[in-house]
Amino acid sequence: MRRVVITGIGVVSPLGIGTAAFWNNLLAGQVALQRIDLFDPSGFSCQIGGQVPAYKINEHVPKSYRKATNRMARDIELAVIAADDAFKNANLQSNAYSQTPAFDGKRFGCNIGAGLISAELNELTATLAVARNGDELDLKKWGTDGMGQLTPLWLLKYLPNMLACHVTIIHQLKGPSNTITCSDASSHLAIGEAFRTIQRGDADLAICGGAESRLNPMGLMRYHLLKRLTTTHNETPAQALRPFDADASGGAIGEGGGLFILEEYEHAMARKAPIHAELIGFAATQDAYSVTEPDPSGKNYARAIQKALSDAKLSAADIGCIVPHGLGVPEFDQAELNGLRLALGNHLEKVPFAPIKAQTGNLIAGSGADAAAAALTVSTGKVPPAVNTQQVIDGQRLNVASQSRALDVPVAISSVYSLGGQNAALVFKRV
Repeated sequence: MRRVVITGIGVVSPLGIGTAAFWNNLLAGQVALQRIDLFDPSGFSCQIGGQVPAYKINEHVPKSYRKATNRMARDIELAVIAADDAFKNANLQSNAYSQTPAFDGKRFGCNIGAGLISAELNELTATLAVARNGDELDLKKWGTDGMGQLTPLWLLKYLPNMLACHVTIIHQLKGPSNTITCSDASSHLAIGEAFRTIQRGDADLAICGGAESRLNPMGLMRYHLLKRLTTTHNETPAQALRPFDADASGGAIGEGGGLFILEEYEHAMARKAPIHAELIGFAATQDAYSVTEPDPSGKNYARAIQKALSDAKLSAADIGCIVPHGLGVPEFDQAELNGLRLALGNHLEKVPFAPIKAQTGNLIAGSGADAAAAALTVSTGKVPPAVNTQQVIDGQRLNVASQSRALDVPVAISSVYSLGGQNAALVFKRV
């Protein structure tokens, strides 16, 4: 099995555009949650979220591709921006930047996790307005008149695979490609699949991770109906999301994403590429406990971590940092702690713990940003703070700090679970 290293990291998050902004603001303890202003949230009980700062998508694509940005939903834009950042971070010339790319496109894969993209309401309401029969929707009028209000290419803005589609076209990547839609686990599963593709020799490089934006009325409504959101911190968003804390009252949605450029080790060395970390372990499990609730025991979440460590030929004692899922939803955090205790035993209290969602919100399919944080702890020797984890639930002990720490982190883990019971874990090692 070939060795796989991370030579590029691209992040777009509420903490900033680009990996440098994300990492610097994360270490500084900045909380990016705020009152939502992408739309009027006043009708919702939770009115806060983690918004990506303003950007211009045309600055992240070649001039020849700018017309195509009209067919990009916000989720697609976030993936394209993260990919641009990852290529530049890797010092890698693609067709987006040069007529002589620095790699064989047929040996460059693409695996990007995505969510079910919500259509823009202003587009849908235009169709509904002409498809009414009194106060009800008339499906015949929808077919004959309503659909005519949409552009012929309307659907191409909202297909989950379009994130990978645009990234591969922009950079001319023609290797193995796939889209994974498994909610919060999407990014980690996409990274894991790309990892295996390079390990077995089917590609030399791959861009992988995920991106998503649920900061829209339909996305917010879904999480409101699932009762996942805090409703008590609209005036104090900086204290809203409290992973593993006794005072946690619910989660908050963020938007963004994180993408890696994975590269076969010898290929990276030959081009003298920057190396952030080596990816040495991956595993995924499915608990099938409930469509909407976690297994309280956390046993299959634990199995994903244990299997990832086994894949890496390491034990719990080797871990230097954990970036957990940490939603700030009490029953979810309790289940996750139960799983972590099963996986790591007494080492759980010793390992530096970095639940970053308190600062970004839950990026869902964009949780590749969590994986990026784990890889960056290895490459920089700095552990992000746990800004709102002050009194751990049930009086348990965790190795958390309110400020970032400079520590020796030879190995880090990022682990996630998702709506529907999918679990995944990644293990990173310093090269």
